[in-house]
Amino acid sequence: MSHMATGTSALEAEIEAQREHLAETVDQLAHKLDVKAQARERAAQLKESATTEDGKPRPALVAGLAGVVVLAGLYVWWRRR
Repeated sequence: MSHMATGTSALEAEIEAQREHLAETVDQLAHKLDVKAQARERAAQLKESATTEDGKPRPALVAGLAGVVVLAGLYVWWRRR
């Protein structure tokens, strides 16, 4: 009888482990299909990478944007001459 109880306990433990694994897989699939949540996460990542800790734009980003504006201005000026 003890052998059967051990086998049953092992089987129950294996079933529980499989349930947990299945639940994790379902959660991962649900997250993958939640496009709005992914978009929000990506926007937050981009905002974090483009700003400093106090919320101001990073100096490199400002310099790059200024460079693009200057180049666009020079291009328009050159085309109109």
